[in-house]
Amino acid sequence: MKLNVNGQVREFEAEEDTPLLWVIREQLGLTGTKYGCGVAQCGACTVHIDGEPTRSCVRPVSTVTADQKIVTIEGLSKDGSHPVQKAWAALDVPQCGFCQSGMIMAAAALLKQKKKPTDADIDAAMTNICRCGTYNRVRKAIHVIAKGGDAKLAGLDIVEGSKA
Repeated sequence: MKLNVNGQVREFEAEEDTPLLWVIREQLGLTGTKYGCGVAQCGACTVHIDGEPTRSCVRPVSTVTADQKIVTIEGLSKDGSHPVQKAWAALDVPQCGFCQSGMIMAAAALLKQKKKPTDADIDAAMTNICRCGTYNRVRKAIHVIAKGGDAKLAGLDIVEGSKA
């Protein structure tokens, strides 16, 4: 079987009902996409399939064709220069970091669809779970990107405990 992952067609062997996540991690060696819950609730396993954020832990690999384009966190940018990755670093979004690859992938998909998302748009799109509770920082980073990417010019100082 074949998959197009991060711009490369890759061959693999797996049962048809194997979750895409396990093929990505175990067969293709791309371990940035994480296993969290296994039931598509937490979002740590989020990848893009043809631009759509997809929870890969419940997606059978047989439902993805070789002509569909899968992008993992490793394929978002080679050097961490994607605007979402830069904003995440500038605002110290991650704490433990485990869920962050999925969060970044969800945020990148949102910002591709809506250049200036509202808080309601962010709430609807960012359904990933972060047990460290970095939701305020995630929201602020998305707003920074929507305002051009410069955290200082965006006027969005992080204040712990704020509800923004």
